[in-house]
Amino acid sequence: MSGHSKWHSIRHQKGAADAARGRLFARLARQIEVAARQGGGDLDGNPTLRTMVQKARDASMPKENIERAIKRGTGELEGVRYEAVTYEGYAPGGVAVLVETLTDNRNRTGAEVKNIFTRNGGSLAEPGAVAWQFERKGVILVDRAAAAEDELMTAALEAGAEDIEDQGDTWQVTTGPADLAAVRAALEAAGIPVRSAELTMLAGQTVPLPDASAAKQVLRVVDALEDHDDVQNVYANFDIPDEILQAVEA
Repeated sequence: MSGHSKWHSIRHQKGAADAARGRLFARLARQIEVAARQGGGDLDGNPTLRTMVQKARDASMPKENIERAIKRGTGELEGVRYEAVTYEGYAPGGVAVLVETLTDNRNRTGAEVKNIFTRNGGSLAEPGAVAWQFERKGVILVDRAAAAEDELMTAALEAGAEDIEDQGDTWQVTTGPADLAAVRAALEAAGIPVRSAELTMLAGQTVPLPDASAAKQVLRVVDALEDHDDVQNVYANFDIPDEILQAVEA
C-alpha cells in the first residue's frame, strides 16, 4: 500500500470517531445521489450505486440517510444537482495529486482548489498532466489476523482478484473496478471479514518522501484538499516509510 493509502486509512479511522463523521456522511450522500441520478436507483442494476451504498454502510451511515440520497438522485425528492469535476496538480517535491469533486458551482470550486494548492506550496496543473499516472482499481483490506494467506489467496483469486499484498497488519487485495463487489462477497462467504472495500486510484509509480519535513509539506496539501466540502477523494503518488509516517501521525 502506498504511503498515501496508509495516511488516508489513518485519517479516515480518526475521522469516523469524531465530528468528521458528519462531513463523511455528507460526502457519501453526494456520491450516492450522483450514482443514482446517472444509473438509476436499483442497486442490482447499478453497480456504482451498489458500491457507494456499501461504502456508506461500512461507515455506519444511517439507512434513512442512504434512502434519502437515492431518492434525491432519482428525482423522488428535490435536491441540488452536482457535477463531477476532477482537478490535477502537484504537491511539494513533484508529488502528483488527483482531486475528485462533486460541485454545484464549477467556477467556485475550481478557484478554491487552486487556492489550496497555491497557499500550501503546490500548484494546479493542466488536465491530463498527472491523471495518466493513476489507474482505477478496487482495493479490499483484510486484517492480517483474520485470515491465513493461503485461505485469503484461494478465495480472492478464484473470485477474480488481481493481486494480494502483505501490508504488515493488513492484507491488501487489489481487483479490477468491476470485480470489487464479487471479490468482497467471496471473501465474506468464505468467512473472511473485510475491514474496508472501495474503488480508488492507484499510482503506477511513487515519489519517496525521505524525511518528516518533506512528508509534512505534502500531507498539508492533501489534508487541506480533503477538508474542502466539495472534495470527494484525493489521490497522490507519494510514499512515506512507516517510521516517518508514524512520527508524522504522532
